[in-house]
Amino acid sequence: MSVRVPYSLFAAVLIITALVGILALPQPVYAGTGRPADEFLKGYVSSVLERVLHFEKGGYCLDVTDGVAAVTLTDGDPARLREAEKELRGIDGIKDVRVESKPVCPEPGAVAGFLGLGGRKDGLPEGDVFRPLLADPKQPRFFVSYNSYDSSVERYAVGSAGYGETFGLYRWGDRGNGLQLSITGGLFAQFNLDSESHDLVNADYTIGGAATYRRGANSARLRLYHQSSHLGDEYLLRVKPQRVNLSYESAELIYSREFETGPHMLRGYAGGEYLLRREPAELDQGIVHWGVEYAGKYTVLKYFRLVGGVDMKSFEEHKWSVDTSVKAGLQLGESSPGERRMRFMGQWYKGFDPHGQFYRNRIEYYGFEVSLGF
Repeated sequence: MSVRVPYSLFAAVLIITALVGILALPQPVYAGTGRPADEFLKGYVSSVLERVLHFEKGGYCLDVTDGVAAVTLTDGDPARLREAEKELRGIDGIKDVRVESKPVCPEPGAVAGFLGLGGRKDGLPEGDVFRPLLADPKQPRFFVSYNSYDSSVERYAVGSAGYGETFGLYRWGDRGNGLQLSITGGLFAQFNLDSESHDLVNADYTIGGAATYRRGANSARLRLYHQSSHLGDEYLLRVKPQRVNLSYESAELIYSREFETGPHMLRGYAGGEYLLRREPAELDQGIVHWGVEYAGKYTVLKYFRLVGGVDMKSFEEHKWSVDTSVKAGLQLGESSPGERRMRFMGQWYKGFDPHGQFYRNRIEYYGFEVSLGF
């Protein structure tokens, strides 16, 4: 016997979670980044270098990005290099210090200067310069979820699980900003919890490459990826569906803009995809994609922050009708890519099924998700 969660109970849990979060706000504790702004840190570091360590203006170059201080000294004295690194690491808000010696400060080329990439280059960088989309059902991530599905055919309980991440290969620019090349991929699986053996219904596999860019509050992602979908053996034996071999390569471009308003961070994004090769061949190729996200900077329940998002997609295949995904809940840890985090979220989806060969079916589901970020 399956246990179903009534819509009223699910709504009540979401409302109670939001109310408890708001009522549990402690004394204001800045948790957006857990550190002062980069411009403030840059001024403070300059003061330490000149007043404490007696560095002359023009004898060093300094950049502070996302709490990482990069100092280039032009005199090359090893003792002063060690002294500077030791002194700067003790500054509250500085996450890392990189000190090097060069005859002259590095100057970026014309293109790099225009893009704001700076002179730093990193192989296998942590995280990404483009934040993953919080409410997108097909965003590669590590997660487990329980959902109540209501389709045009039946209503049943679904357990979903998946894994995926963005693995950075190379980055031009300073930490948190710049241009990055990455490998990205994931797996998304759905299990029918109402069947006797909890059948694997479908699994989608994605793999591809991405070029991402950030400059301040603006970021973008250009991704080329492949998706293939496969039905589970037990599901095939039990249901014997008419199989559709869904497989395609897609080019995606998303632009994102972040807005900080006091204790809140808002984000908007928009873009689209174009299917380059697809099976079945008659599948229409255009996809429009947009959404909004929210992240609170103050902690609630001592350790958590409120997060939420609405993600919408419109497919040419479906005559541009809108598929809507909503997620909201609590986050433990930081939102920045490369920072560990855990999210506990309620979710609701309505539109055409985003999974595998079921893309022609209209569904609605609601449930809970726990996800991890690295």
